[in-house]
Amino acid sequence: MAAPQHFMNTSGEKDAVWVKTEPYSNHPQFSKLAKDIYADVCVVGSGIAGTSIAYELVSRGVKVALIEAREVVSGESGRTSGHLSSDGFLEIKDKHGSAGAKNAASSHAWALEHVGEVSRRLGIECEYRHLPGYHISQYLRGDPKHDDEVKELKEEVELSKSLGMEVEFREGYAIKGWDGKPDQRDAAVFTKQATFHPTKYIDGLLKWLGKQPNFECYTHTRMMSAEEKGILNKEVHVGTEEGYTITCKDVVEATCCPLQKLSIVAQMEYFRTYCIAVRVPKGSIEDCLIYDQADPYHYIRFTACDEKDDYLVIGGCDHKVGQEEEDGRFAELESWVRDRFTFAGSVDFKWSGQVFESVDTVAYIGLNQGKSHTYVVTGDCGNGLTHGVIAGKLIADEIQGVENPWAKLYNPKRFPPASTVPSMIAHDVQINAQYKRHLQSDIPDIESLAVGTGGVLNSATGKPTAVYKDDEGGVHKFSALCPHLQGVVCWNKTEKSWDCPVHGSRFSKDGICVMGPSKENLAPMDEGGKASQTQAVEA
Repeated sequence: MAAPQHFMNTSGEKDAVWVKTEPYSNHPQFSKLAKDIYADVCVVGSGIAGTSIAYELVSRGVKVALIEAREVVSGESGRTSGHLSSDGFLEIKDKHGSAGAKNAASSHAWALEHVGEVSRRLGIECEYRHLPGYHISQYLRGDPKHDDEVKELKEEVELSKSLGMEVEFREGYAIKGWDGKPDQRDAAVFTKQATFHPTKYIDGLLKWLGKQPNFECYTHTRMMSAEEKGILNKEVHVGTEEGYTITCKDVVEATCCPLQKLSIVAQMEYFRTYCIAVRVPKGSIEDCLIYDQADPYHYIRFTACDEKDDYLVIGGCDHKVGQEEEDGRFAELESWVRDRFTFAGSVDFKWSGQVFESVDTVAYIGLNQGKSHTYVVTGDCGNGLTHGVIAGKLIADEIQGVENPWAKLYNPKRFPPASTVPSMIAHDVQINAQYKRHLQSDIPDIESLAVGTGGVLNSATGKPTAVYKDDEGGVHKFSALCPHLQGVVCWNKTEKSWDCPVHGSRFSKDGICVMGPSKENLAPMDEGGKASQTQAVEA
């Protein structure tokens, strides 16, 4: 089991493939905030969204202070699969009309090109390249369901063409290097998609930002409040865990999920998604992006490994946070790969990440509900990197009063389409059902808990307690109540974390908050818990 400090660098026990060529030690280092400061804009979060927003604002002469609760790039941007893609416009048109689909297509296309332009401008070597994206049926040829999905793919192609995208349907197309038995030929081919190494790109942005006179960054600086104050709320006070205040004109919560009670938080579903990186001989498979039509779907890309091999990175097997067992997910992904690419080698990396699905399939980017100077970026819908880049331009424009044609589509204050009401009601019912854990216990007693694992102990006379037993048998206890809305957390055996099944907050095995909407850590309930949490925070 990793040391408590590990969760300062990432949000899971397992490392993503990106550390192979960009280890945590390569991330830029910044100090902790130790005084009250002033900035034009405070950006909270150092992932793709936060750094993209900071880059756009700083480039325009705005004074920016960026704060991060742990180390930079320690959130979901470092656990993504690294796709920059543009698709799903049929569903967007259904919920947002033709104008919405057009703005989605243009904003996505801009984001894909922008990453390439910025990486060239700043000299960031991040494996950025254009490549085709293949969308295929999940079913074998000859199955009527294959034909049904092909029909839908053709409709997607025709709509995408009308939106100005370079796309075609290729009957019988076989992906080069797919030598296994499953025959899933036929593909919608989006010819100008892109990919890159996400953490190399973000690190490059942060290194450039760190040299600018109108930028400052503080790590191990956790936001606890953001209050709009003054006449007409023209000033924002961002309060930190250590009691310091950042006074600014605007604040941006680029934190995956806004650090608040409900509103947008209640309009999203929260999923865990799984990835593995499999060695394949260099040049053996066409360099491309692959997506099937399963629900949840499989998504594939390639990244550098060494002189001999590349990594095939595949993801999928999603499930709601804290609501299903993690067992078998990695094995299912590995089996899918080996059935289709028979020369696949060893699996060197296995990890999981988090996806935030908005109720209407489009991200929330812009001024937060009920606020005048507080902006959010959330609801990535599986396109977190693309939406994070879009947020850079969109939020910088909104802060500076520049009209942007994409603003209406991504507006966090928009009303969900009427067609989404049944699913929203079903989601609310399902979420409320998770409070049944207040009456459940995962383990009968601490003695029965195996080393290296955790579980919630819920006695009839006490409060739910999250207990983990380290590799030496030491016991560490924390409150099992999520500080957000008092849901009872679940033990995630894959990532050695505590996950809340209500709104997706996550905590390290030592109770450190690594994912909102919670802002606080799990409260320690014994000396073992206090010691490990202190060790993590003071690393």
